[in-house]
Amino acid sequence: MFLGTYEPRLDEKGRLILPAKFRDELAEGLVITKGQEHCLYVWPVPEFERITEQLRAAPLASKAHRDYMRVFFAGASDEVPDKQGRILVPPALRAYAGLERECVVIGAGARVEIWDAEAWRVYLEAQEDSFAELSEEVLS
Repeated sequence: MFLGTYEPRLDEKGRLILPAKFRDELAEGLVITKGQEHCLYVWPVPEFERITEQLRAAPLASKAHRDYMRVFFAGASDEVPDKQGRILVPPALRAYAGLERECVVIGAGARVEIWDAEAWRVYLEAQEDSFAELSEEVLS
């Protein structure tokens, strides 16, 4: 399980150092995809395979399903962290998430999310007021 908030920076080559607490689970490989709210999702390979199986089970007759799968898989990138725990965030994914230098990496349970630092601040500020109200809906 991935937990916590970290503030790494992208280097000049578009690499990001993974938080030390996340490295063991991601050491053998990971998949980066477009996420919701213009962040990036980082999936351990076994979790990505589980999501892939769920998507395969959905009917191809559904246009919404086909559209989602195209965007999800076309933007995906499989990566293996280097010995320093760095991963390359491909240019198209950096552009999608608005990543330039200052980033926020959060643990989101089964996945990791990468946010532009300012976008995360704005998102979190907007969500904190409704956090208590959402708990009744989400946890009931």
